[in-house]
Amino acid sequence: MSRVSPRWPPVEVVTPPPNPDAPAAGTKLGPHYAQCFGCGDEIEGGLRLRTEAGPDSTIMAQFTVTEAHQGAPGLAHGGLLACAFDEALGSTVGQMLRRPAVTGRLETDFLRPVPIGSTLHIVGRLDGVAGRKVYASADGRLNAPDGQLALRARALFVIVDFSHFTTHGTADPRDVHPDVNP
Repeated sequence: MSRVSPRWPPVEVVTPPPNPDAPAAGTKLGPHYAQCFGCGDEIEGGLRLRTEAGPDSTIMAQFTVTEAHQGAPGLAHGGLLACAFDEALGSTVGQMLRRPAVTGRLETDFLRPVPIGSTLHIVGRLDGVAGRKVYASADGRLNAPDGQLALRARALFVIVDFSHFTTHGTADPRDVHPDVNP
């Protein structure tokens, strides 16, 4: 039996040009929040995902799987891999559109195991916008940007106002997305 993937994005979208303030290709991007489990530097055992702006409105991200990231012995935990994709895709949306957004839906396809000690290279793409909905997708490869394809993901993000972070969280919104325009 063959599987047919559903259409992506599932609705008609427009492909916006990058925001004029979006980082140029090759620009290294810092954490959006120092205590973020995905990209922050202050969480022991966090992913410490490193990102840089890529060509054509992409984000290139990577992280090395450590023993703290195990699920099965010697292998990355699937939830942590999904977290890495959520972080990379969120960075893609935030950096290219320069608007705060939150994850509405995340689908991850696990194609091969990711062993500890390996580095996962993720390329995130902005697929289109429909109103406040932003669609993005990414591929993850093992140990090199052109390595074996290990994971794929696609996500729906929803553009929010900065008040979202103060109403539902505890942080000053400037601490959460210091480089995204309010």
